[in-house]
Amino acid sequence: MSVKRVGIGARPLADPQAQAWIRQEAKRALGKGDVYTARLTLDITPALRARIKMAAFSEGITVAEMLRDLLEARFPERLP
Repeated sequence: MSVKRVGIGARPLADPQAQAWIRQEAKRALGKGDVYTARLTLDITPALRARIKMAAFSEGITVAEMLRDLLEARFPERLP
C-alpha cells in the first residue's frame, strides 16, 4: 500500500494593516486575568439586537463594549 503525502505549502505573507488591527483590538479587550467578569444573558427581540449591533459597528466598538459603557453610565459604582 502506497501512502501519498501532500505538502501544506508556505504560510501566506502577513498583511501589516491586519496585524496592526489585531494588536490594537488585543490592547482594548478586557483580559480575563485583568478583571473579574460575569456573564449576563438577556432575551431581546431580533430587531433590537440588530439595532444594537449596527450602533456598535458604526462607533467602531464591540456590542459588549457598548453595553458595558451603557450599564456603567446607568449604574455607576458608589463609594461608601
